[in-house]
Amino acid sequence: MHLLKLESVSRDFDVSRPWLNRVLEGEPRRLLRAVDRVSFEVTKGETLALVGESGCGKSTVARLIVGLHAASEGQVEFRGRRMQMIFQDPYASLNPRWRVRRIIEEPMMFLEKKRDAGDLLRQVGLSPDDAERYPHEFSGGQRQRISIARALAGEPDLLICDEPTSALDVSVQAQILNLMADLQDRLGLTYVFISHNLAVVSLVADRVGVMYFGRLVELASAAELFRRPRHPYTRMLLDAVPDLQMSGKARTPVAGEVPNPLAPPSGCAFHPRCPHANERCRVEAPKFLDHVACHAVEEGRI
Repeated sequence: MHLLKLESVSRDFDVSRPWLNRVLEGEPRRLLRAVDRVSFEVTKGETLALVGESGCGKSTVARLIVGLHAASEGQVEFRGRRMQMIFQDPYASLNPRWRVRRIIEEPMMFLEKKRDAGDLLRQVGLSPDDAERYPHEFSGGQRQRISIARALAGEPDLLICDEPTSALDVSVQAQILNLMADLQDRLGLTYVFISHNLAVVSLVADRVGVMYFGRLVELASAAELFRRPRHPYTRMLLDAVPDLQMSGKARTPVAGEVPNPLAPPSGCAFHPRCPHANERCRVEAPKFLDHVACHAVEEGRI
């Protein structure tokens, strides 16, 4: 049974000019669709990763899940008790004027929970004595551990992790990822992991959803997606990953530019960058069939 379910969820943002300018100049309202009919389920205890280039809508999906944005269309269904979010920047997500104890205890006060801040710090690999220090006294990796301790304070069933390691040094990223995996095993946590880094995703995810231009274009188990990517965009992302095994495989940079969201292309949004696009791709948007949205896949051309 699913813990989280998104069903045809969309989010529009009003990017119109001020009302008086529109009236005087006869301009219509302008809406930017950041998320377009995204659907998926997350089962208790698994890690679902959402990946894609900057601006693809993955962080907006994270904010829709936790309620920081309201869906313009569709439904978000959560069957657990609580969810928490781990933000991308540990420097900006902690109040610099508060001691760590108060930072961790704040959600417990709101939820009327009683847990020891020192025990939570110990769970994330820090000392209980660190509760009396200020955020500026810690390194980036230690601050992210504090952010994780704060998230755990509310005893969540689901953690939304919005690029939790991208602001950290590479040497620290592995430590945080190992910590998150250990906490998931011990506490039975469920993760929605937002990232643009496929190398990181390959280490943590059970399933991967690939997003492009606000839409989900492929959804598969991590093992299947990395072994046999189906959508041309997924293939392009994987071809750009550095060859850490030194196998001699050439690294191909991601080609083309993301379209202007205020002037989206007709048909499939990926067709201006796709080597397999044909006339159907230019005029008809593909449906999400068999966990992939691509006319070339549907027609057996790739």
